[in-house]
Amino acid sequence: MQTPLEITYQHVSRSEWIDEYVRSRVAKLENFSKDIVSCRVVIEQTQNPHKTGNPYRALIEVSLPAKGELVAEKSDKVTDPQVQLRPIIRSAFEAMEKQLKKQTAKRDGKVKQHNDEPLPPVATVVRIFDGYGFLKSLSGQEYYFHRNAVLHNDFARVTVGTRVRFEPNEGDEGLHASSIQIIDKPGVGGSADGEDDLDMPAGWEQDAGSRQ
Repeated sequence: MQTPLEITYQHVSRSEWIDEYVRSRVAKLENFSKDIVSCRVVIEQTQNPHKTGNPYRALIEVSLPAKGELVAEKSDKVTDPQVQLRPIIRSAFEAMEKQLKKQTAKRDGKVKQHNDEPLPPVATVVRIFDGYGFLKSLSGQEYYFHRNAVLHNDFARVTVGTRVRFEPNEGDEGLHASSIQIIDKPGVGGSADGEDDLDMPAGWEQDAGSRQ
């Protein structure tokens, strides 16, 4: 990698065994793709007052020269971090490996690109707090998201009413979003995808009124 590996702990004590395990998994990622520019791994205990248990989460951000950023994450409740953190970290790295395999295959021409491949779903930000928020999809489902799930470090640009594309995930703690990409801001046309006529989810204005 061009940039040294960054391992960050949030509300979790730094652990030598986690550092060693993460380094071994990152080395494996480099076997899938020699183009990795940088890799950032976050090990945290999420601080979400709307959920009980504050599950642990492993977040992996990989930067590639052509694709930009890839994000993979896994979260779960933990009663014994020494035993249960490793499977969470492993699952996050396995998800990232799948993404890198797909990108490498596309680069090498092993996977045919299709212009009609479905795009990720669209949602609207309905509530924003310090470091996290909630999206509502067009079907009315709400998804929790952490600031690190917003691509390109764009969390500061996110406001209530911002339209985004995202990868939906479902875990023991409910629905959450990852790989969030801003489409446009409230009242701003001319999105990057040319989707000026995207609908907003029903009731998003009322949801916005509950913003803290």
